[in-house]
Amino acid sequence: MKILIDGMGGDNAPDIVVEGAIMATEYTADELCILGREDAIRDLLREHGYQGDQISVINATEEIENDESPVRAIRRKKDSSIVKALNMLKEGDGDVLVSAGSTGALLAGGHLILGCIDGIERPALATVYPIIGKEPSLLLDAGANVECKPHHLLQFAYMGSLYMEEVIGRKNPVVGLVSNGVEQGKGSLLTKETYKLLDETSLNFMGNIEARDIPLGIADVIVTDGFTGNVILKLSEGLALTMMRELKYRFTSSNIAKLGAAMLKSKLYSLKQDVDYKEYGGAPILGLNNALLKMHGSSDGYAVMRTILKAIPYVREDVVGKISKAVQRQNELGNAKDDSKQILESK
Repeated sequence: MKILIDGMGGDNAPDIVVEGAIMATEYTADELCILGREDAIRDLLREHGYQGDQISVINATEEIENDESPVRAIRRKKDSSIVKALNMLKEGDGDVLVSAGSTGALLAGGHLILGCIDGIERPALATVYPIIGKEPSLLLDAGANVECKPHHLLQFAYMGSLYMEEVIGRKNPVVGLVSNGVEQGKGSLLTKETYKLLDETSLNFMGNIEARDIPLGIADVIVTDGFTGNVILKLSEGLALTMMRELKYRFTSSNIAKLGAAMLKSKLYSLKQDVDYKEYGGAPILGLNNALLKMHGSSDGYAVMRTILKAIPYVREDVVGKISKAVQRQNELGNAKDDSKQILESK
């Protein structure tokens, strides 16, 4: 397997990318290929004392910044690490791409260069949602599609369920639809119509879920439009950071016995692991013809390593192929229903 890594994406690239790639070599024998400014990347490899041949480097002289127009940047910056990596994926010279670069550029480039799976209209950003004391959930869409139609959310549900089963290892994942009430009739026109579609599938659909229940891990796959999903994600991140900061302040400023403080420190570390995005690797962009994982822009070396390792089962379990087959089966089922309806109406 050949894992392509965007060496210039993220707040601290290429330093953290090189660090994470070296860390990953301790856990996988797969080929790692870093794309970016070759001289700088090779200098960093030497500084870290890396002397192996598992990591290769491909020169890319341009960078796509977060404040650039994604579509324009993809079309103009042909020698950027993102564009070169996406073209390598398309040509079969790589199995998966991981990047902490511009989300907009990755989405635009994925759509323009790789294309969507036949039957999928829009790719979705699927983010692992940490749950305290339990296994994480998967939230999608987390920001790729601000405005959606019911059949888009139906596709998100199928893709999210397959990813949870094949990559995360959650069998028969529970699917929940975000709404402002658990009753079937609650929500906007979008959620009401989506509910009807999901209720007719073979998915393990539990119905509507409210935002307050999401942190409790009530559903394995959380389905919503990109605007709502991104608000949920950002609010949750802010609450987690505030909670950790407040707990740290309260416990370090009080007169707790040393033994009690040590025990609390261990508990706090465990809690931090539960809510830390670095533990879960990058967010897959589902629905494209190739495997693509988006890391947080502020990722460190550890987060890069975790994302690289998460990319392996993504490819090995052929999630892209399984999504394609699932969509094809759903389309065939829908066509069969339409044919039956036409026959009945003609009698």
